[in-house]
Amino acid sequence: MKKTLFLVGLAAALGFNNAQAVDWNWKGDIRYRYQSEIQEDAEHSRDRHRLRVRFGVEPWINEELSAGIRLSTDSSETTSRNQTLQDGFKTKNIAFDEAFINYHPMFLNGDVNVLLGKREVAKTLFYEKDLVWDSDLTFEGATLQYGEGIDGKQKDGLGAVVGWYTLDEDKAEKDPYLFVAQGAYKGEVSDLGFDLGVGYYDFVHFNLNNSTAQLGFEPKFDYRGKDFNIVELFGSLGGDITETVPWKLYGQYAFNTASNNATNYAIDDSERDAWLVGLKIGKAKNPGQIEGSAEYVSIERDAVTYFTDSDRNAPDSNKTNIKGVKLNATYHLVQNMTVGVTYMNFKRLHDVVVGQNDKTDHLLQADVVVKF
Repeated sequence: MKKTLFLVGLAAALGFNNAQAVDWNWKGDIRYRYQSEIQEDAEHSRDRHRLRVRFGVEPWINEELSAGIRLSTDSSETTSRNQTLQDGFKTKNIAFDEAFINYHPMFLNGDVNVLLGKREVAKTLFYEKDLVWDSDLTFEGATLQYGEGIDGKQKDGLGAVVGWYTLDEDKAEKDPYLFVAQGAYKGEVSDLGFDLGVGYYDFVHFNLNNSTAQLGFEPKFDYRGKDFNIVELFGSLGGDITETVPWKLYGQYAFNTASNNATNYAIDDSERDAWLVGLKIGKAKNPGQIEGSAEYVSIERDAVTYFTDSDRNAPDSNKTNIKGVKLNATYHLVQNMTVGVTYMNFKRLHDVVVGQNDKTDHLLQADVVVKF
């Protein structure tokens, strides 16, 4: 009851009771997941039942102004909104997953968005897949977009994104932050659609120890002696096999341009590349439809940060220095409900402990998702 009154009060304070705010755009989803993780040398798998809930609203306030608020199940991880079902039926925590203002001035024909606040990465940046950024990330800061719709979808033609995002505030003289710059083009040739893009991601004042509770972002890792100035190339090509069965080939390549020197003494210059290639066939948009995808991923130790992914290599603490495959199939069972299964098979690229890179980590996820 208190949360309901809080949201009503917040809406009134922001002026959402104004007659102009006619398009509220409520949306949400609930995902129930069974997850099984196992390593080759483990005695047994780790089996969990997990829940993710997201619910929010993106009101169109007027032709130049919109906003967004989304609540979700709370998680201690930066790259997850899952809550494991445990603790004897205790209630689950809810947190702000998104809270942003979107100003799109009409004197620029609505082609430019100024975003302030916290918004999911796929609607903030030009986003192909999760080689560099996990899909559950919600960036916090300021973004200037050109060539993206108010809904965060890429428009045809040229586009650009510039962003500044805070990583932590620790009353330090030089708090860490992330600077982003991207350029992209989306078009069509013959019957094929394509997109191409490049991004630059600079982690500033990032030479810090996040392995303790002193800093607030997850997962914990000691970044002293490291730096990340990542260049990403990404793109896709797609078409239709039939009227209801599309296909899409996509890929990403990321390279950390920061190299070993007196300051970056923990960087291995031979371990700075990452790449992903995948194929998706079908689209489970309507009941009775199915889609499937297959990806191969290789991430060297110093190519990207540990923000990359919360699922790959899940039984291990390593999020980089891995290679392997990810397979997925999703079926639209009834209106607004899909069932799906994802299997990941990853190994270490190089030894951390002698003889360990041959060990395979398996991860199985079975999902039921309802959207409304």
